[in-house]
Amino acid sequence: MGKAGAAAGRSADSRDRDVAGRARSARPRDGLGRPLPYGAEGVARQPEGVVRTPRETVAQAQALLDAGKPFHAHEVFEDAWKSGPESERTLWRGLAQLAVGLTHAARGNSVGGARLLRRGAGAIEEWAAERGDARPYGMDLVRLAGWARDLAGRVERGAGPVDAGAEAPRLGS
Repeated sequence: MGKAGAAAGRSADSRDRDVAGRARSARPRDGLGRPLPYGAEGVARQPEGVVRTPRETVAQAQALLDAGKPFHAHEVFEDAWKSGPESERTLWRGLAQLAVGLTHAARGNSVGGARLLRRGAGAIEEWAAERGDARPYGMDLVRLAGWARDLAGRVERGAGPVDAGAEAPRLGS
């Protein structure tokens, strides 16, 4: 039995599963989504697969970003990406990448953080250009892309780990 499995009373090859049998880690997580030891007190997770209106998605993600929980905001954007119309998937995926980029920057991963921030900025700019809409659902995509590129540059120059709450973007104007 491996250390983690032994500590949790499970065999090393057993995996946490959801009700559908898909592998899901039951380990608690901190505010930046990092796994904690079994039995530790973690931050409540975002439920997966929730269908929200676009404005509900933006409002919930903003609240999580403001609370310094970009990993959790990413999960909200991921729900919109997976459940929303095909025409908006690039938008929501790009926003999820921005949130994950901030997560990595807050964890001290400057390379991954900068890469995802730039990838997300490119995705939302691409979506805005193709759709001719830089302000969907009250968001300011031009400002968000600028925020992401600025943070990516600062993180690459050694500004990390950053404070996720202090660096959280404003999605709307």
